[in-house]
Amino acid sequence: MSGHSKWSTIKHKKAALDAKRGKAWSKLSRAITMAAKEGGGNANDNPRLRLAMEKAKAGNMPKDTIEKAVKKGTGELEGASYEDVLYEGYAPGGVAIMCRAVTDNRTRTGVEIKKVFERAGSSLGGANCVAFQFTQKGTIIVATDQADEDKMLEIALEAGAEDVSSSAEYHEITCAPEVFHDVKDQIERAGVTIQSADLVMLADSSVVLDLAAARKVMRLIDALDEHDDVDAVYSNADLPDDVAAELSKG
Repeated sequence: MSGHSKWSTIKHKKAALDAKRGKAWSKLSRAITMAAKEGGGNANDNPRLRLAMEKAKAGNMPKDTIEKAVKKGTGELEGASYEDVLYEGYAPGGVAIMCRAVTDNRTRTGVEIKKVFERAGSSLGGANCVAFQFTQKGTIIVATDQADEDKMLEIALEAGAEDVSSSAEYHEITCAPEVFHDVKDQIERAGVTIQSADLVMLADSSVVLDLAAARKVMRLIDALDEHDDVDAVYSNADLPDDVAAELSKG
C-alpha cells in the first residue's frame, strides 16, 4: 500500500474517537460549511459537500448538526467566515509535507502552524515549494476480508478505478477525482463494505524512512492533525512494512 495509506492505517488503529469526538465534529462541521459556501448546499450537485457530509455521518455527527453546518455555508444561518489555506514545508529527512486548513483567521493559523513545524525540527516553506510533487486522487480502502485481490481488482476496474494495491489487511483503490463518487458507489453496490474513502493528495515520488526518521515525521503529522484548524495532512513519506508495523504499536 502507499505511504499515505500506511499513515492512515496507523492513525486509525491508534485513534481514540470517543475522547476526540468533540474536536472531530468541529472539524467536520467546518468542512461542510466550507464546501457549502464554495459549491452550494445541494450535495447531489456539490461533490465536495457530499464527501464532507458522508464523513460527518461516518463520524456519527447528528443530522441536525450537519444541516446547520450546511446552512451556515449557504448563508441561511450566521456563522464564521472560513477559507481554505494550504501550508507546505519539509519534515526531517527532507520529507515533503502538505497541510490543508480551514480557518476563520489566516494570520493566527499561519503563526500557529509555523510553530508546529519548528517544534518538530521541520520548516514551513513558501507556496508551491512541495505542492508540485503531489496529485489529487480518490482513494478507497477496503479490508481484505471483503474480497480477495482478484475480485477487488475486477470490481474496481469495472467501476472506473485506475489501480488497486493490496496488502495483507487492506486493498487501496485509486481513481481520478472526477469519478471518485461513481467508483465508490459501484463498489458498494457490488456488496463490498468500504473502510474509508477520501479525496487526497498523493505524492508522485516518495522518501523511504527508517524507524527513527519515521517517528520524527509522525510526531509532526500528529501535531498538525491535532491543530483545530487542520483538515488534512499529506506527505511523500514511504514506510517499509516493518517500520509501519513498529509505529502501529505506539
